[in-house]
Amino acid sequence: MRERALGPYRLIRRIASGGMAEVFEARRTGPSGWERRVALKCILPQHRSDADFVAMFVDEARIAARLEHAGIVQVFDFGDIDGTLYLAMELVDGSNLSRLLRAATNARERIPLAGVLEVGIEAATALAYAHDLRDDADRAMRIVHRDVSPANLLVTRRGEVKLADFGIARFAEATHRTDDGHVRGKLGYMSPEQVTASTVDGRSDVFTLATVLAELRLGEPLFGTGADLEVLVRIRNGDVSPLDRADPTRMPSDLRDVLMRALARRPADRLDARGFASALQGLAKRRRLVGLGRGELARMLERLQLVAPGPDTEARDPVARPTGLVETQSNVAPDRGSEELLAKLSIEQATTYEVCGANGIVLGPYSYAEIIRRIVSGEIDAKVEVRREGVKGGVPELDRYLRSPARRWSEEELAQATVGEVEPGTVLALVNRIVSRRRTGMLRLDETAAVGGTAAGQRTRRKKIYFVDGKPEFASSTLREELLGEHLVRNGVCLRMEVDMALAVLPRHGGRLGDALVSLGVIRPAELFHAVRNQVRDRYLEALRWETGRWAFVPGARSEEETYPLDMDGLGLVRDGVISTALPVIEGALASLGKAVLVPDEKTRVPLGAYSVPRTWERTFDAVQGPRSVALWRDAAQRTAMLPPDEVLRAIYFGIVSELVRAA
Repeated sequence: MRERALGPYRLIRRIASGGMAEVFEARRTGPSGWERRVALKCILPQHRSDADFVAMFVDEARIAARLEHAGIVQVFDFGDIDGTLYLAMELVDGSNLSRLLRAATNARERIPLAGVLEVGIEAATALAYAHDLRDDADRAMRIVHRDVSPANLLVTRRGEVKLADFGIARFAEATHRTDDGHVRGKLGYMSPEQVTASTVDGRSDVFTLATVLAELRLGEPLFGTGADLEVLVRIRNGDVSPLDRADPTRMPSDLRDVLMRALARRPADRLDARGFASALQGLAKRRRLVGLGRGELARMLERLQLVAPGPDTEARDPVARPTGLVETQSNVAPDRGSEELLAKLSIEQATTYEVCGANGIVLGPYSYAEIIRRIVSGEIDAKVEVRREGVKGGVPELDRYLRSPARRWSEEELAQATVGEVEPGTVLALVNRIVSRRRTGMLRLDETAAVGGTAAGQRTRRKKIYFVDGKPEFASSTLREELLGEHLVRNGVCLRMEVDMALAVLPRHGGRLGDALVSLGVIRPAELFHAVRNQVRDRYLEALRWETGRWAFVPGARSEEETYPLDMDGLGLVRDGVISTALPVIEGALASLGKAVLVPDEKTRVPLGAYSVPRTWERTFDAVQGPRSVALWRDAAQRTAMLPPDEVLRAIYFGIVSELVRAA
């Protein structure tokens, strides 16, 4: 590129670019021939007016001003020139671990153990410094990097290791807090806390650094490859089995033991950064590798030709995922104007489908997205003939929907079912029995209700919940508002036009809306994981609130759907179902008991503590000893424990549906 000026800086060449910012090699000159070369990080023009991006950039500058450590890339200057925010940073003459790892793999080389330990010790020491940093008032800043990945670990020409890019770091006084429920970090280099959107502290960085070190020795990602959600599930479960299966020459037992301590699934069981650095230093001493790592890394950089890039080389890191203000990858999120986005999609000619009913009536034509919506909502079943472009024959792209037992709503499937009528609390009690007895099968709910208060219009809603050994596995629904796209829009995860874009390219992704959204850069894989989990959870909770209709339980039935283990707690759903039940419904259900005496059920299968109920509910149960009517129980709990009457009624209702108490 031709040199151009940005204030006092002359831009020499672009080093890296992404969807949010770009980094240039630049130089600043002064009197008497003074000159300094820097890496100049500039926010992209299209994000200058985005308050969130600007706040993140300013927060990065605020953090960088505090960080003065040899193992962290230094920031010298921060400013705004004609609306362009920039950070002037230390220019590292070297490469990053991502490129080093790929080059070594291509050359069939292995990064020496001394080099791996050098990376771990230096990075862990830098993290410990950041985690322990205090402000001018001696208050802990609680900085967490949250993006420790190969792309952000730099190796200089001399083999020194430096941690870069605090662009998505969290710290105690950040103006733009990045713990807002969105998951940030690169796929494959996240901690279980990040995947589950839980609170993170410095031990999250330790987990991700240990993930990087494991990959350096294994020569492949610790949590594998494949579908994004599958990788996230492995991380969430802390599945580090590749360490146990690894060849001892690649993964010595003493290194594996240290990594296992840093990769503990629970943060409380995990080493902190200082402890991790100390453990790695001890290992290096025992193996007499102290002081050898830098030389090993420097020689690898030179041997693999990673330290002499051409003057016009522009670096992009294909393994990185959308993260901070620089995303070193090519498939970044497109701009947010609908016309620009659609122009970038290169959408092929749409395929249309027709549905031929048993009565010979042909319906359609439907787009791919529309026919899937109609199948999922129960408007089309496997008995009808579906034609593509008016031609008879198979439609394999629809088979996973047309042939799915979870999408069928026939009466034949209920031949072996136990059936009954739905009343307030019925579904809660049914689910509690299924979960507590660890049953496998399908709970189906059907209801037809008048629309607009008349019988002229009717709305049928149907729902199926599949359980395996008492754990909720899959839920299907005919309610349009419960489709994934509607859920994402309603909860502010995506814009309507972004979902429409994904629907336009749905055939490329086998009908999977989530995969299409990730491919377009609209949503990150980890955010999709949480969105799917919340969508499924909402489907369960909606079913638990049904007050009318018919229920049927088919023992042993399986969904045969491709499902991800979303770790749904069945007992927790029962608790949350009671919490989300409207108070008038609870009052009506309890009133129907009249003066019946409630007795604690000593044969209950599940104790109260297993449900993790609110403390007010526990105190409601503690306040009563022996049989009592609802009225007496309520009065005793309010009198002795000073509990809110609404919470007392909710706790009593929970006791009944959970079989902790029974009417004598």
